[in-house]
Parts: sequence; C-alpha cells; structure tokens
Amino acid sequence: MIRQQKNLLVLDGLEPLQYPPGPLHGQFKDQGVQALLKQLAGDSNGLCIVTTRLHVTDVAHKTKSSVQAVDLENLSAEAGAQLLKSLGVIGREPELRAASKEYEGHALALNLLGSYLATVHEGEVRKRDLIPHLIEREAQPGYHAYRVMASYELWLAATPELEILFLMGLFDRPAAKGAIDALLAPPAIVGLTSNVQNLSFDKWQFTLKRLRELRLLAEKDASRPDTLDCHPLVREHFSEKLRSQNPDAWKEAHSRLYEYHKKLPAKELPDTLEEMEPLFAAVVHGCQAGRHQEVNDEIFFKRIKRESEYYVIHKHGAFGSFLAVVSNFFENPWHEPSAKLNEETRAGVLSQAGFGLQALGRLREAAQPMQACLEMYKKNGNPKNVAIATGNLSELYLTLGEVKHAMHHALQGVEYADKSKDVEEREENRATLAHALHQAGKLPEANTVFLEAEAIQKEYQASYPLLYSVRGFKFCDLLLSQGQYQDVQKRASQTIEIAEQNHWLLDIALDKVSIGRAFLLLALSNAEGQASRQYFDEARDYLQLAVTGLRKAGTQDHLPRGLFARAACYRAQNEFALAAADLEEAREIAERGEMKLFLADYHLEAGRLALAEGKREKANEHLEAAAKMIEQMGYGRRKPEVEELERQIKSI
Repeated sequence: MIRQQKNLLVLDGLEPLQYPPGPLHGQFKDQGVQALLKQLAGDSNGLCIVTTRLHVTDVAHKTKSSVQAVDLENLSAEAGAQLLKSLGVIGREPELRAASKEYEGHALALNLLGSYLATVHEGEVRKRDLIPHLIEREAQPGYHAYRVMASYELWLAATPELEILFLMGLFDRPAAKGAIDALLAPPAIVGLTSNVQNLSFDKWQFTLKRLRELRLLAEKDASRPDTLDCHPLVREHFSEKLRSQNPDAWKEAHSRLYEYHKKLPAKELPDTLEEMEPLFAAVVHGCQAGRHQEVNDEIFFKRIKRESEYYVIHKHGAFGSFLAVVSNFFENPWHEPSAKLNEETRAGVLSQAGFGLQALGRLREAAQPMQACLEMYKKNGNPKNVAIATGNLSELYLTLGEVKHAMHHALQGVEYADKSKDVEEREENRATLAHALHQAGKLPEANTVFLEAEAIQKEYQASYPLLYSVRGFKFCDLLLSQGQYQDVQKRASQTIEIAEQNHWLLDIALDKVSIGRAFLLLALSNAEGQASRQYFDEARDYLQLAVTGLRKAGTQDHLPRGLFARAACYRAQNEFALAAADLEEAREIAERGEMKLFLADYHLEAGRLALAEGKREKANEHLEAAAKMIEQMGYGRRKPEVEELERQIKSI
C-alpha cells in the first residue's frame, strides 16, 4: 500500500520496538517493522521519518545512499532557559542561560534540574551548585542527567518514591501491573519494597503523580494506564545503583519477575512470537537472578528452543530474538559464558551464539564462539559434538572465502562423525565436505561424496531416499552447475514437500531457489517460443517466492543466493534495473558480513549484467575483480564461468 503512491510515513518513538543497550543494541525486536524499514531503505516512493532515542542499526548500512541519520541537537541556551522558567525556576536571564549551557542543553537533564530546583530549592537557579559532580561518570553520555538523579536519590532517601525508581531499574521495557504486583507481594524485599509494599491505592497514585511531576516517571499511557515507564537514562541509573548497593534485593526481585513471567503464557509451548515474549523476559530476569542453569534447562531448552527443534528459528525465522535470549547466558558476549552454567551448557551457548551471529550476517563475530565451542568439545572428548562443531566452522569459513580452511574442517568433521558412529552426523558432515569440494572446483569428488551422504540417509530414513533440507539444496546446487536441471526439478519438488510438512522456513525457500534456477536453465535452453516464455514465468514466480521466503527465514547468510538467482532471471529478460537492485542488495549483505564468496559471485553476475547492457568496460572491471578474488580464495567452481565471461567480452 505504501508503494502505491507518493507518501510521507512518520514512525514516532520506535525505541520500545528496539533492543536496549547490549549485544543487539538498536536492532528491531519487531520483525515486521524491521522488514518494512529495510524494504523502504532499498526502494521507496516517498519519505519515511523515524524518531527514536536509539540508533536504527538495521538500516545503518544505507546511510551513504537512501538513509540519512539526523542527531537532534541539544537545546540552545535560550531554549534551555525558557524550559527552566516553564518548570518554575527563577533567576536572571543570564543565570538561566548559564545553567542551560552548564547542562549542555540536554533536554532530560534540564527537565530533571528544573523540577528538582522548583521542588527542593524554591526554584532558585543559583542553588544548582548544590548538585554533586559524579567523577566516575563524567565522560558518559547523559552525565548531567545522572548528576540530578544522584541528588534526587539523596533527597528521596527511605521514601516510597525512591523504591519505585529502583523497581523501574529492574526492567528494560515498560513495567506491567502484574509484574509490579509480583514485586510488591509479601514478604517485603529488604531495601527495595519495605516502604512501598503497604501503600493504599490513594497513596500509591499520589506517589506516582509526584514522580511524574518530577519528570522521573513518564506520563500515564492512556492505552495502558496501569503500566509504568521512564526515560532509559533514569532506568539505567537506578538499575546500576540497586545492583551495586543491594545485590541481594536485586537477585530476589529478578527471581520474582522470573517466576511471574514464566507462568504468563497460556500454553506450556507458545506458538507465536507474541505469545513467547513472556518466556524471553523470563530468561532475562532469571539470569539476572543468577539462576542461569535452571533458566537454560526449563525455559530456553524446553520451551523456546523445544530441544533440538529450534522452534523459534525454524518456524519463525526470529534469529534476532534467539540471539538476544542467548546473550543472557554470557558474562561477556560472545566470549565468556556464565560460570553458573555447567561445562556442556557453556559449550552449547557458544555454539548457539555462533549459529545466530552467522545467520544475521555477522560472520567474523561468529567465528570466535564457534571456535571456542569446538575446543571445549575436543577437550570433553565427545566425537559427535566435535563433528557438529567442525561442520559448522567449515560452512562459516567457506562463506568467508577461506576455502582451504573450510575443506580442512570438513574433512575433520567426517573423521569425527565416523568415530561417533552417529548416522545423521555421518550424512551431515559428508554433505558439508561435498559442498566444500564443489566450491573448490572438484566436481567429480563432490558428486561422489554427496551420493555417499544420500546412501547413509537411506539407511536410517528409508522413506526419504533423497537428500533434503540444506544438504539437499547443496546437492542441487552441484547438479545445476553440471546442467542437470531436470533432475533438480524432480528432487526439489519432492523435498519441498518435506519442508512444507514441517514448516521449515529456510528449507522451503531454498527448494524454491533450486526449482526457480532449474526453470531458468530450461528457459535458456529453449531459445524461443511458447515453452521458453512459460519457463521464464515459472522461474520468475519461484524466485520471487524464494527471496520472500529467505527474508522471512531471517538468514542473511543465505539471502544472497536467492538474490543472485533472481537477478540472473531479470537479466535474462532484459529487466536490468531490477537485476541491478538485487545485486546491490546482495553486495551490501556480503560486504557487511565479509562474505567474500558472495562478493566474488556479485562481481561475476554484475559483469554479466554490464555485458548485457552493452557496458563492455564496466563488465571488464567486474571480471577482473571476480577473477582476482576467485584465484585468491581457491574458489575453483567459478573459474569456468570467469573464462566464459572473458570470452564473451573479447568477442564484442
């Protein structure tokens, strides 16, 4: 609807839909808004204005083209003086302007300052010198706001107001009434709810009103009148104070919130992401309470992951939510898992962190936890786990363009899988090795190993005679490179049924990539006529669905595959602008994630597109870039394609 006409779209105050400070700081929790903004950043018929206190990292890579980030300036001395006067501060105009300058025009700091002076010092601006300096925080953003909050903390000592502010420091989002009630339930939490627990309804409302007048609590939300919220800096200040000054109260409060949130879902196993939100919150609070192992076993493993099903990923593509949950099990993401976890679980969260980071296109970050996981598994001596970890590293290094490194890990993976005698891992790791062999240009060897993997699969899954899921897609990729597109059509048409029965988002999308590419090859082999047009239409339809499906699956490390295939289809139909748009998106993803394998693919396909447009010089530039990268990486699979493009350019 937005694209149907020129428009102005204003999305005001999006920070509740973004992750707070931490490993995913600024990224959107809401997948719909994330998809909307990414699409508008790539192709828009209007202007979208977003306001938020947090950087919008999901579209930051577009700041040199379609996205402009505008940091709103702090208030001028004149505007700051006017704000102070409106809050009841009195003094000469030069004094008010000086106060505004001292606080650097920081809007929250001036609001807090004005309310504090009006309440505590009869509005006298000259008494701002009584507000203490905080040397340990002087270099931090929001320093002046922290100064005023420290004064409020002293002034409100031993009052219900101060306890409510400490309660706000327990949350990273607006606090629902049920969560507050859980904290206020008897017995009182010493040093946290002793004064506020037994307030009457009238006194509770009066206390909230007073905090709002002081600008320490946000104004009441008409749609959620019982929900309490405050500025992130207020929350952060009182959170740090409570955690450092009263760690016992901190843990007890988070334990109560953990117990409250884990019981909220109507079902033991919620279906939608919205229904799962209380479980995500339960993980946060449970880990803050120091109950990491229990939280992992009872909430994350059983109800979010659903053991080996990886439900939140395979059924919803919610890698951001998954990674945010995993981050709670780290002392220092993504390097140091919590010491409160047993050794097996620590290795597991390292593996899951690497898996999530890779899917989000953060491959270099993913390498460290994946390597650390491998070392832990080797130390423990479980060959099956070592096989899994080495296979994962092989895939990672392959996408990074380190083909020899990938081959080394793939061979190790097969060795450990055979030692484990686990049939599924023996099949999985052979498919990984075959894929690495294919990318290295060793097609006959790759074909042999893929067939070995398929034979193993038949042993333990007789009803599934063909490789399916990602490993089936890899085999189809090899077959397509050999021109066996009719075989691929048959294979992918069968394996997609398995994926659809299980609602595996990624596998469905990848099978559509395979079918779309097969139809494209059929169209190109039928140079003209009705059959060719029909095959082009089929290819286009499948590849459109494939790209949409890959976006829904949330895997940045697979999305370029669909974009390259669709770009080739557009190019073959002389729709050059659409092809260029897909290539540009794939290039951005590859560059952000240092996916050198995909960068080489980009230059190769961009060279073909330039040649189709008659831009010989540009085609040659892309050819040279592709040839250099392919040679450096040992990406032998693409060498024949480089030679073919070179021949075509020279023939013009």
